[in-house]
Amino acid sequence: MLEAIVSLTGLGFVAAFGLGLASKKFHVEVDPRLEKIEEMLPGLNCGGCGYPGCSGFAEGLLAGEVEVTSCAPAGEEVVAQLADFLGLEVSGVVRKIAVLKCGGGVDKAVIEALYEGVEDCRAAVLLGGGGKSCRYSCVGYSTCEKVCPFEAITMGADGLPVVDPDLCTACNKCVVACPRDVLVLEPVDHQVIIRCSSPDPAGKIKKVCSVGCTGCGICEKVCPVDAALLDGSLASIDPERCVECGICAAKCPADTITDGLLPRKTVVISEACNGCTICARVCPFDAIAGEAKELHLVDPEKCVGCQLCIPRCSVQAIAQTGPPAPMEG
Repeated sequence: MLEAIVSLTGLGFVAAFGLGLASKKFHVEVDPRLEKIEEMLPGLNCGGCGYPGCSGFAEGLLAGEVEVTSCAPAGEEVVAQLADFLGLEVSGVVRKIAVLKCGGGVDKAVIEALYEGVEDCRAAVLLGGGGKSCRYSCVGYSTCEKVCPFEAITMGADGLPVVDPDLCTACNKCVVACPRDVLVLEPVDHQVIIRCSSPDPAGKIKKVCSVGCTGCGICEKVCPVDAALLDGSLASIDPERCVECGICAAKCPADTITDGLLPRKTVVISEACNGCTICARVCPFDAIAGEAKELHLVDPEKCVGCQLCIPRCSVQAIAQTGPPAPMEG
């Protein structure tokens, strides 16, 4: 018994000595800044940055592999702290949220079959396509709601997800989980959205969804800043160019484009108007009229509250304080 104890003790010392040598030989120096960066980060480990967690993102920052603005949940204050700590310069942080590019709810899209199975969009798509005739529509089985770690997504009465902009952190989990790619990340201030992702021709679109984009091109024609573009039969809006005037939404004959700034107010022109006529010329709805050098008037039945005239008025005589604008142009 004594020999066994001595033998085991000796083996223990040998093993400990070997481990000590190994730890010195294979020791990896850890950047002391790593812990500081991890303390600054939100600690949500959401993976939206492309790394498995906040520690991986911190390592990526130190290695220069990722931008300091890539942590969506961090916010401007945290990004500024990180940039200051690392000696980096960053421009304004554009906060993003998840946006649904589909308006084909159960009251708008044609349902060709009823799915009975696991309540999961991916499973529904694999088993018969999900039930809706449009193969580019939101399936509506709440996978995005389930994967959201911030409870920012709820399912609406129409079977489409509703994103709470105050809770969404743009972690990207819902975007990755969506089998139809109808969820994307866009700036939170971008409120004029094309709710369609189908590239199908107009004839097919009309048969499967009452609010699908038909590729008519009206949005592209009326957009004053060239933010609306038509690619084949599907329109898109560049959020970096869009001025949120809502003209395309008011003119869209299929109601594919939604205006998150509704209800807008019509504009009114004060007595300070000098009659320069610029407002009347820039109004795409012919809602402003008046003679040169005389007070101009706004027709509230035509004005949609796009505000394009406001920045063009040199005497600041126009303000958006009128009655609610009509929903349709």
